[in-house]
Amino acid sequence: MAHIVGIRFHGGGKTYHFDATSVPEIKKGEYVIVETSRGQQLGQVVSFLDPKAKNGRNWKPILRSATSRDLVMRQVWEKKEQKVLEECRKFAGEDKNLDEVKFVSAEFSLEGENLVFLYCYEGNDDPNLGNLLKKLKKKNSEAKLELRRIGPRDSAKIIGGMGACGREVRCCTEFMTEFIPISIKMAKEQGISLAPSEITGMCGRLRCCLMHENEQYKEAKKNLPRQGKRVKTPKGEGKVIRVNALSQRISVNLGEDGIHDFDPDEVERIQK
Repeated sequence: MAHIVGIRFHGGGKTYHFDATSVPEIKKGEYVIVETSRGQQLGQVVSFLDPKAKNGRNWKPILRSATSRDLVMRQVWEKKEQKVLEECRKFAGEDKNLDEVKFVSAEFSLEGENLVFLYCYEGNDDPNLGNLLKKLKKKNSEAKLELRRIGPRDSAKIIGGMGACGREVRCCTEFMTEFIPISIKMAKEQGISLAPSEITGMCGRLRCCLMHENEQYKEAKKNLPRQGKRVKTPKGEGKVIRVNALSQRISVNLGEDGIHDFDPDEVERIQK
């Protein structure tokens, strides 16, 4: 039965699974060399998968354990990646048609034979990168080049930096390995203001924390009456105008008696 491990190529990147039968003594945290669509890459073992869960799948094998040379070469290529990225941005800045194209990163394969530039562009069509590609090929003639488009969330994850909430490291960069769809319904469920400044992250999309906390809010509100419902309270009947799931307090408009807050066990739903 295959010995399957999870591997990441970047700190907060997505986990990919490989067959580690060729290196049975591999441990979590160690580095290995694998074959990918971008050529051979160095990755780190971050998890182990129960082979019974997905047995029979054609997993790609780990080629070998990484050597000290591989680790040093990875550092060398990382330095060069920053240099070629700066050159790419300079070339793009000379083309007015690429003003809205943001080049996020450059990635060399293990031996530098493949070079991928990742860019973000939010237009509906594809930008014309022909002239830019020619300049890049001339500057990096020894590598096979590819320009790959990514979304704004992936771009924010790679760039990193402070989150919209003030966290020093964005959630997507620090621990999120993949993105899950987020809806405006989640913000409404949590009673958050729908003002863009309140629900939009640095990527310009709905904040990921809306998804992180959504299940907790749903659970906390399970036994609370909905906003707009009529209820009975120790001070009389009224209409629920606000529900605070975290503090478990219910604000009820009692008409002439004004608005009062109650605990859930003090409120009884009026059945119609």
